[in-house]
Amino acid sequence: MRLIRVMCAGRVDLAFVLRAFANGMDGVFIGGCRLNECNYVTHGNFHALNMALLCRRIMEHIGLNPQRLRIEFMSAAEGILFTEVVNDFGRQVKALGPLGEGEGLDRGELASRLKRVTKLVPYIKLVNRDKLASRLNREEDYQGLFTRDEVERLFRDVVSYHIDPEKCHACMICLRKCPVEAIDGGKNRIHVIDQSTCIKCGTCFDACPARFGAVRKISGEPVPPPVPEEQRTMARKGKTSEKKPSAA
Repeated sequence: MRLIRVMCAGRVDLAFVLRAFANGMDGVFIGGCRLNECNYVTHGNFHALNMALLCRRIMEHIGLNPQRLRIEFMSAAEGILFTEVVNDFGRQVKALGPLGEGEGLDRGELASRLKRVTKLVPYIKLVNRDKLASRLNREEDYQGLFTRDEVERLFRDVVSYHIDPEKCHACMICLRKCPVEAIDGGKNRIHVIDQSTCIKCGTCFDACPARFGAVRKISGEPVPPPVPEEQRTMARKGKTSEKKPSAA
């Protein structure tokens, strides 16, 4: 059994937990200060709780037992309680067996599922930002924060972004803003989003000047194919531009 314990709950990101599982950890334990007893004004332990609740639903979605992720809140003075909780979790994870094997998942398939979900973390956080920032004080409210149907819909209706070649002005604003360099373009070249690299964060959509409106948000339909390389050169004429193939 391999176990990773992550402390400082307010700084725990969804991507950290998924990366731990992708690296073969059999269980992830998050320990934080008691709710409403945070030493900082951020009360980040509420965010950690909400993140863990969402992550458990995501784990169910990809076929992992959500009991492999545990979050507990306690005081730094409660060393005995901490030891008891960690030992209990260790026994629980050991009973579940090695990651994936206990769920009957092929190692390669599990790695593929984790990779797909991890890539969508910025999008997942953006869609759920209000719920992730909420503060739940009653344990009975935990299960209702994120439902199975909600998570299924989240992954079924993932948005994509596409740059309309007829509206693109090659201003390079979206290209410079993209956090993962998923946009291919340049001066006088129609920009194209690499869908295999795009993390669905919406930065390009927000960055595109309103007067151009070149970036489209797409959901429930396929993304149009990219403009052929030989048709991406733009010929400038004063303040206007004419798009035409670079080779006749």
